Amino acid sequence: MNNTPHLGTGIGWRPEIAGTVEALPGVDWVEAVAENLCPGHLPASLVRLRERGVTVVPHGVSLGLGGADRPDPGRLADLAERAEALGSPLVTEHIAFVRAGGPRTASPVLEAGHLLPVPRTRDALRVLCENVRIAQDALPVPLAVENIAALICWPDEEMSEGRFLAELVERTGVRLLIDVANLHTNQVNRGEDPAKALDELPVEAIAYVHVAGGIERDGVWHDTHAHPVTRPVLDILAELRSRVAPPGVLLERDDDFPPAAELAGELALIRETLETAGTGTVRAPASTAVSVRAAPSAAEEHTDGTETTDATDATDASDAARERLALAETALLSALVAGTPVPEGFDPRRLGVQSRALAAKRAGVVAKVAPELPGILGAGFRPAFLAYAAHRPMRAGYRRDALDFVEALLIEGRPEDPAARRRLTQWWQERAGARPPRRAVRLVRAARAALVRG
Repeated sequence: MNNTPHLGTGIGWRPEIAGTVEALPGVDWVEAVAENLCPGHLPASLVRLRERGVTVVPHGVSLGLGGADRPDPGRLADLAERAEALGSPLVTEHIAFVRAGGPRTASPVLEAGHLLPVPRTRDALRVLCENVRIAQDALPVPLAVENIAALICWPDEEMSEGRFLAELVERTGVRLLIDVANLHTNQVNRGEDPAKALDELPVEAIAYVHVAGGIERDGVWHDTHAHPVTRPVLDILAELRSRVAPPGVLLERDDDFPPAAELAGELALIRETLETAGTGTVRAPASTAVSVRAAPSAAEEHTDGTETTDATDATDASDAARERLALAETALLSALVAGTPVPEGFDPRRLGVQSRALAAKRAGVVAKVAPELPGILGAGFRPAFLAYAAHRPMRAGYRRDALDFVEALLIEGRPEDPAARRRLTQWWQERAGARPPRRAVRLVRAARAALVRG
């Protein structure tokens, strides 16, 4: 891992703070959400940063490497194109699933609109390793994958987070993006010891580190990226620094952006934490980390960690693992976004918290991508959207979600105010390119929706 580039101290680039990021002193590099970039029309701010020699790393959020299906070639091509357009030394994604369902489960594809945790099982690890190898082969630069924050625990997990990450690195050679805020989130929400995770994972595989803020409500930590970085998160950063000098550290902020002076202050606090922790003796992990080796081929790896030379057996085992993972992830996601029963072994209360958080995030993003809707519906937008989302999963991204929401309102003859309904109809027509559904179609769709809810 000695060829991992040195990045320094960075900040997440977002359009809302583009000017601020350009003006901040001591920013060595930035990270931009890959899906928000168009390679042929890069934001002028990023172009200027690149011209100044600031490294830009594309950070993907939609591959779903922890899902049961193999990575979509189109999404991989898009990520590769962005890396090349930015001249990036690496790209990053998440150890998560973001969609489920489809042909493997003979059910509609469900979109989470969020990063959800994969079960730390041998099946999930086998699938994740194969998906990571596929992504590595398709990308022009090295890949690093990020540990995520979670509100929920999978039942019957077979590995700790640190061991799961260590085995992933050992089998694939992938780099790690360690989010210390996510380690803190999992400490509060799942009772997991971040120091133990740091002891178990191969710190030499770290490409860079994320630091972010959050907030605790009713005993649950929400990784908001919209609040200041807290002391417990900085303490975990110091723990990590006592083990290794990470090639890069980045401050993430996605919402409720503070003044430039506050962002500069947080960056200074991160630098101070690293410097203070780095003055002591770097200590070895409590347990011996696994060595990083070349990734085995699919024909060499077996579900129980042993090796086989029979490619047919390996493929059959991989497909069987994907089938089992598909059923498990679909059942969980369906409970979260479609109101189906809670799968056995999960905490219903915690799933309720996660479900409400997903719906709230969905409403917030739809309000951003379609700001006319809160303008038309006023204070009624949020409750109307949450009622719509309770039994109608997102099917094709947030812009499609906004269209589906408006169509559902119009089918129900809402809003009651005729002027608002006319404005909503016009909004829908301008974007959908068709007339709103006729009465017969509306009745059929309403009946189908009632059957789904039943």
